[in-house]
Amino acid sequence: MRLIFAGTPEFAATALEALLAADFEVALVLTQPDRPAGRGLRPRPSAVKALALAHDLPLAQPASLKDAALQDQLRAIEPAVMVVAAYGLILPAAVLAIPLRGCLNIHASLLPRWRGAAPIQRALLAGDSETGITIMQMDDRLDTGAILLQEKITINDDDTAQTLQARLASLGTRCIVRALHENPLPRAQDDAAATYAAKISKAEAAINWSCSARDICRQIRAFNPVPGAVTSLNGVALKIWCAHPAGPAAGRRGTVVSAAADGIVVAAGDGAVCITELQKAGGKRLSAPVFLAGSALAPGTRLGP
Repeated sequence: MRLIFAGTPEFAATALEALLAADFEVALVLTQPDRPAGRGLRPRPSAVKALALAHDLPLAQPASLKDAALQDQLRAIEPAVMVVAAYGLILPAAVLAIPLRGCLNIHASLLPRWRGAAPIQRALLAGDSETGITIMQMDDRLDTGAILLQEKITINDDDTAQTLQARLASLGTRCIVRALHENPLPRAQDDAAATYAAKISKAEAAINWSCSARDICRQIRAFNPVPGAVTSLNGVALKIWCAHPAGPAAGRRGTVVSAAADGIVVAAGDGAVCITELQKAGGKRLSAPVFLAGSALAPGTRLGP
């Protein structure tokens, strides 16, 4: 089966690798243009581009899919299907109509729950007990197309966005290969049950110590590794990478209750948060005991503004 693949991050690269292993003919790979990254802000290729180059696959990096010449190039391939995974660009109606079997999207949620850009983070923030992969027939709206296949997984209490994404990426590879082989009948989504997974903003990463310990810990897990939940210590940014609820605690919200080898306990709006991994601005991620060896935190020390 000849197909076009469109995707950008590691989540998508995992799917592309599975399609190649299953001997599908990938006639063209579409990925976003290289973006500045790192301290030097040098252009960095996407994970999908790196994989495509490693396999010597035809590659295009358009800034938009509205260009008529590009659309003609896609038509000339005569693809049976286009597989899309976290691509990041809108597919115009003209592109959606090109493949014989249409465009199939690998979406990291159980649609219609969490339509949109950040389904993994939103599921963690909401405290969902499960999520999964949906293989969807794309239409001209946002994640509203018919469902071809779904599989569920449990969200573990210690899952972060990184660990959950890795498990969903693995599940997505199995689902897309199965969908392409089996060509299941589509079923419409229930629009009344839809929720929206808005793109994550950096402002959301700021910890509000007036929130409950449960909600703060969900925030820390949802924003690990990007953008990282953040508070401050003596006016310096402090990212919190790992933490868990620590039961009731007396003290002003955002103040250190205790600091020991098993964690730094901070009072929250309801209960307390035990921080076990953190990072000062410009420093390395450190376990609580290593951090405390270089930065003493006396009870009563205030975190945040």
